[in-house]
Amino acid sequence: MMTRSYPPTAQTRVLKWLAIAGAIAIAIGCIRAPDRIWGNALVGTFYLLTLALGGAVFVALTYVTGAGWHVAFRRVPEAMARIIPIAGAALLIALIVKMTSYGWHAHGHGDPGTFWFKQLWLDPPFWLIRAIAYIVLWSLMASRLCARSRQQDRTGEAALSAGSTRLSAMFLGVFAVTFSLASVDWMMALEPMWFSTMWGVYNFAGMIQAALAAVVVLGLLLRSHGGPLHGVFNDEHLHDLGKLQLGFSCFWMYIWYSQYMLIWYSNIPEETFYFVARTHGAWGPVVVLSIVLNWVIPFFVLLPKSAKRSGRVMMRVAVVVLIGRWVDLYVMVFPAIKSGENRLFANPVFGLWEAAAICYLVGTAGLLLLRSFAAAGPIPRNDPYLPESQHYHAG
Repeated sequence: MMTRSYPPTAQTRVLKWLAIAGAIAIAIGCIRAPDRIWGNALVGTFYLLTLALGGAVFVALTYVTGAGWHVAFRRVPEAMARIIPIAGAALLIALIVKMTSYGWHAHGHGDPGTFWFKQLWLDPPFWLIRAIAYIVLWSLMASRLCARSRQQDRTGEAALSAGSTRLSAMFLGVFAVTFSLASVDWMMALEPMWFSTMWGVYNFAGMIQAALAAVVVLGLLLRSHGGPLHGVFNDEHLHDLGKLQLGFSCFWMYIWYSQYMLIWYSNIPEETFYFVARTHGAWGPVVVLSIVLNWVIPFFVLLPKSAKRSGRVMMRVAVVVLIGRWVDLYVMVFPAIKSGENRLFANPVFGLWEAAAICYLVGTAGLLLLRSFAAAGPIPRNDPYLPESQHYHAG
């Protein structure tokens, strides 16, 4: 039950100042270090979009599987899903600014030979049309899914849940194809001569892992100090989210290792150069840090049952995973940024511009998510699975 206005003025004030300070520094960085600002913009906007998409996928999966345990806090992933249009528009701006980095002409001239399909696929207008289509599809379907949930609050029609299940199945089918292609278009295409058939699954694993962490963080914040989920989001829900977090951290590591091991074993130059650039020199410790944050810490910390039922432990692990997601995307993007044929970042860089981008991301994402949650209402009160969720026991 909501015992005070939400979001609190103190929280929104801090988030606003973070966003403002980050925006001012980014504006200066556009003049002083445009390539670093663009790299951070791509990382930040893709990060935010995948968090939002992760919320939509979580909701859709629970509808399709007939799950009821999550309903009491379903407004949290729904709030994430509702910011897909804003996050998608921000990513489109970042992509358009450096559209020439993706076009085939930026990587050589003349007859493409056996790479004719890559030249066709990376034709800038076709590439941009696809990007717009992906984001519009995701936005429309996720918005409709969330709207049906709010409609059920007003009308109390149980039949809306069945319709949402059908819509969720359609969304998941569309998502499976489009997200895999989008991750190739926006991330792998920075280095179009490299390829991996596991790339879409790898990005999916990172997306779901980070989205679960975001649900944990938001759920714990919203239930603290008389917040709107106080007495609603309980340790039973936290326990199941912890199990999912543990499982998807292992899935992320499994896909990472499978991709790396197959490329290392085959030792084909057009495949290995991606990992050579990222596992040698100063980039090597950053890759190790990514593995530690995304798998080692979540795996070993969340093994005990008590850890998964502790708000303090789960909050810390979730924050670690969210940082790890940023590091993972940073490793994807920055070594691939080039000027002509030369890599601009042969070594990792972290300074004012990266800190500014992170501040802006945290501030903006926090404001969007809290306001999206507040606009929808804290609990889907007329969902037929709500009683099950409120009296749920994780076992």
